[in-house]
Amino acid sequence: MSDLFAYKVLTADQYNQFKADGVFKGAPIDLADGYIHMSTRAQAAETVAKHFAGQDRLVMLMIDLAPFGEAIKWEVSRGGALFPHLYGDLPISAVAGKVVLRIGDDGAHLFPAGF
Repeated sequence: MSDLFAYKVLTADQYNQFKADGVFKGAPIDLADGYIHMSTRAQAAETVAKHFAGQDRLVMLMIDLAPFGEAIKWEVSRGGALFPHLYGDLPISAVAGKVVLRIGDDGAHLFPAGF
């Protein structure tokens, strides 16, 4: 795949722990599946709607995939689409940006303009 970045959504508590530890080993679903689930830019909104509905103040991280090499595997998931999965820990140094997702009046998450 040619994507240079992937997106990982964390709860505020998970993000605070990530900042404190300097490394993210995974959310409960990641730990159960054996890899850290991520999404492409095109997949992120659907991922948030499906897995984080009603949760306010989510932290969406933009992850630089370049340092991971073979640890990133593009695997078929929802709807037959390829999703980036990280087989290993996520160091905070790989975070290229972040945004806090709030819930709008319609109950849907608000993404940055142009996302």
